[in-house]
Amino acid sequence: MPASSARKEAIEKIRRLPQQVEDLVAGLSPQELTAKPLPSEWTVAQNVHHIADSHVNSYVRCKLMATEDNPTLKPYDEGAWALLSDGSSPDLSDSLTLLKALHARWAQFWENLPEDAWQRTGQHPESGPVTLARQLELYVEHGEAHLDQIRRTLAASKK
Repeated sequence: MPASSARKEAIEKIRRLPQQVEDLVAGLSPQELTAKPLPSEWTVAQNVHHIADSHVNSYVRCKLMATEDNPTLKPYDEGAWALLSDGSSPDLSDSLTLLKALHARWAQFWENLPEDAWQRTGQHPESGPVTLARQLELYVEHGEAHLDQIRRTLAASKK
């Protein structure tokens, strides 16, 4: 990860993501949350639940990387998870609550990570080695990509 100021900015993005998600979905009806106007994209609800699922997995991976030597990071089938009832429900309350608590803990984890820990690695069977520094970058990008996907889905629903 680049300089400390870039880390602080990335950590702030992690901290802010749950509120950004909540702001995007506030007041949407169940029909708007489950509409699929873009056939190759997930619904708004699936995106929100996926962010929670994915970030929980990443948080656990980060903890493993911080405490074990080059642990194997288990992949999962995110597409299959998105089809489960808890991954597609228009009720977002639990996922939004989970995101808020998770990102508060995750930001605290990042803020208190010792300098020598940023280069600790984990081994992902599909994408290879990853450092804690790169994990932070990846999940900032991941959150931003899903915010964009939600915006595009909502815009397509209004056409």
